[in-house]
Amino acid sequence: MAIAFVFPGQGSQDVGMGRELAATFKCAQEVFDEVDAALGQKLSAIMWEGPKETLTLTENAQPALMAVSMAVMRVLEREKGFSLKNKVRFVAGHSLGEYSALAAAGAFSLADTARLLKLRGQAMQAAVPVGQGAMTALLGVGLDVAQKVAEAAAQGDVCQVANDNEPTQVVLSGHKSAIDRVPEAGKGFGVRRAIPLPVSAPFHCALMKPAADAMAEALSKVEIKAPVVPVVANVLASPISDPAEIRRRLVEQVTGTVRWRECTQYLAQNGITDIFEIGHGKVLAGLVKRIHKDFNATSLGTPADIEAAMAFLG
Repeated sequence: MAIAFVFPGQGSQDVGMGRELAATFKCAQEVFDEVDAALGQKLSAIMWEGPKETLTLTENAQPALMAVSMAVMRVLEREKGFSLKNKVRFVAGHSLGEYSALAAAGAFSLADTARLLKLRGQAMQAAVPVGQGAMTALLGVGLDVAQKVAEAAAQGDVCQVANDNEPTQVVLSGHKSAIDRVPEAGKGFGVRRAIPLPVSAPFHCALMKPAADAMAEALSKVEIKAPVVPVVANVLASPISDPAEIRRRLVEQVTGTVRWRECTQYLAQNGITDIFEIGHGKVLAGLVKRIHKDFNATSLGTPADIEAAMAFLG
């Protein structure tokens, strides 16, 4: 069994996430307390009590999802004696999940990760005035077709591939005017459906340049250590370990494509058989199974999940 850990991105959040972990394990509660202290806000109260609209705000959802992932990691390591360095060959994360992966692998401190993600969420939200950007998911087509649809819909506006999630699901991002043209443009390329996404900004496209600049400045002031296992980077779909490159690729990631399909394929091509999604939700476990049906994909987000997984991880 060769293991990779993957960490979820925005969209997986839900009110109540992490509460059972905190109630069951003191070390998990300590993670949420540390994140609250780092941010100077009671993020855990928003996570556990809502309202959902407040939790879904990008600046809250990003550190909240990371906090749950890191709470699971803390339980595995402190309570169960699990060693990421000795048991896991690669880590990877979807968009903000890449920060969770880096924190899990020791590249960032927990407090720095929380503050970086809070800023990342605020910068991404501020980069484009509300209503001027949008995102849409294309179903039934792959990357090559999605790129052609984006080109056809752009007409001088920004329209780019934001997420290459799996062979039949690609997300486009850009000016709302261009995204509004996608359904019609897609008809000529066999797009089965184009589903507008309920997001507050057009992530992972050129319109995010102000956010990339903000992250470059913030990352320049944060200590980054070499991760204890390689991190498969979103923008490369290959592993990185050098702190200077990690810093550079995280800046590129703000405007670049999340190459999740290729990241997963890299794991398969390099001997990974078992993937564990660390944190809230089951989105990535579903995606990796659709990319590579032979993977064993397991979600670890609750005390029961952790107990069940220890038979394999122990």
